[in-house]
Amino acid sequence: MTVLERLEQRTGESRGIGFTIRTMEVFDQRGVLRRLGPIETATAGHFGGLPLDLGVLGAAHRAARTVPQSVTEQALEGWARELGADIRRGQEVQALEDTGDGVTVTVARGDNREILRARYLVGCDGGRSTVRKLAGFDFPGTDATTEMLLADVRGVELEPRMSGQQIGNGFLMVAKLPGGIHRLIVGERGIAPRRRTGPPPFSEVADLWKRLTGSDISHAEPVWVSAFGDAARQVTEYRRGRVLLAGDAAHVHLPAGGQGMNTSIQDSHNLGWKLASVLAGHAPEALLDTYHSERHEVGRRLLVNTRAQSQLILGGEEAQPLREALSELLQYPNVVRHLAAKASGLDIRYDVGGGTNPLLGRRLPHLPLTTGARRTSSTELLRAGRGVLLDLGDNARLRDRATPWRNRVDVVTGTADPEHALPGGTTAALVRPDGHVAWAAPGSHQDLATSLTRWFGPAT
Repeated sequence: MTVLERLEQRTGESRGIGFTIRTMEVFDQRGVLRRLGPIETATAGHFGGLPLDLGVLGAAHRAARTVPQSVTEQALEGWARELGADIRRGQEVQALEDTGDGVTVTVARGDNREILRARYLVGCDGGRSTVRKLAGFDFPGTDATTEMLLADVRGVELEPRMSGQQIGNGFLMVAKLPGGIHRLIVGERGIAPRRRTGPPPFSEVADLWKRLTGSDISHAEPVWVSAFGDAARQVTEYRRGRVLLAGDAAHVHLPAGGQGMNTSIQDSHNLGWKLASVLAGHAPEALLDTYHSERHEVGRRLLVNTRAQSQLILGGEEAQPLREALSELLQYPNVVRHLAAKASGLDIRYDVGGGTNPLLGRRLPHLPLTTGARRTSSTELLRAGRGVLLDLGDNARLRDRATPWRNRVDVVTGTADPEHALPGGTTAALVRPDGHVAWAAPGSHQDLATSLTRWFGPAT
C-alpha cells in the first residue's frame, strides 16, 4: 500500500481530541489502543450541549477525552509503517484516471512529476478533497451559515466546559488538554463565515471571547488557531469504479461531539478489510459495493444528528423551547440510551441478511471467553484482522461447515461467563474483521455457508 501525503510533515495540530466508545473498541480490536499511551476516559457526553450519561450503555470501554490528534496520527503512522505501508510525504495528487482495470495518478513533488498506477485509489484527503473533485463525485448539501473559532492556548486557566455553554449571543466550549493547554471553541450568532486564505489571528479569538464573557485572554499564548463552520454535505456515492472515498472526503458537518474523526476512522475500518480481501483474490470485487451501502447510510444519519445538534448549539432564543423539550425527554432512560448509542457509534446495524437474532449486523460487544485452558476475549480474537467463527456450543458440525474458509476465518470454540452471555441465546456467531456479526445461531435466515461466501468469498 502506498500513501500519498501532500504535507512534508505532521502539523502537530490536534483538531480531534477524543474517541467515541465505538472507536475505542475498534482500536482495541486492532491492538492500537496501547500505542496511544495513558488515556483519560469519561462517561460524560453531550448531545447539542445537553449533558448525556454514556455510562447507561454498559460498554466495556468508555469514551476517551483529551487525546490530541497529533498523538493519534503519530501512533497510526507508526503502525502503518510497521505493516509495510509506503508513506510518501510532500506528494500532491494533480490528476487521475480510472482506466477500468486500475487508476493512473499524476503526482507532483515540487517541479517533479511522477505517474503512479494502482488497482484502487482511496481518497482520504479531507473536506476539500482533491480526489473527490478530480473523480467527479457529486457532493450535495448546504453551505456554512455560522463560523466557529478554535484555539489551543497556554498561559491561561479556564473552567472546563466540555458540553459547551450558551452565553449571550454566542456559544463557547473549553476543554483542558495535556501539557497545560486549553482548547477554546467560540462562536457568535448572526456572523456569516468569512472567506479565509489562512487561520484567523488569535486576536480575533480573544476579542470574541471578551465580547461574550467579559474576560480578557489576550495574554494567552496560542499554540494554533483555526476556524470551521456548519456546512453539511455528503457524496452521493462512496465508490465510483476503482475510486473510493472515506472520512471527510465523503462527508462534512459541524464537528459536534467529535463524531467526524471517529466516523472517518470507522469508514476506514469498514473499507480496509474488504479492500484487502479483494486485492488478495479471496473475495469478488462486488464486496466493495457493500462499503457504500453500509457507510453511506451511517454518514446520512451522522448529518441528521449533527444538523439537529447544530440547531441546539448555534440556535438563539428561538431554539430555547427545543432545548427545554429535549431536556425533558432526557429524563427518560430509553431516550438517554438511544442518544448515547447514537453519539457513541454503538447504534449502527448493517444489513447482513434477515433474521431474528438481535446481534445480526451489529458490532459484537466485548466478550470474555475461555477456550480450553486459556482465557481470551472476542476483542483479542479480532486482532489478527481476520474473520472469526465463534462456536459457543461445541458444535462439530458447525466447525466442519467452515473448514473450506479456514485460510480466511479463524474457528474458535469457547465458553462465555454466564454474566456475559450473548443476547438471544446465541450459541454461534460469524464475526467480520470489523467486529460486526454477519451470521448468528439461532436466528439467521441465511445458512452459514451462504454468509461465509458473501463476506469471505467462495470456498477453497
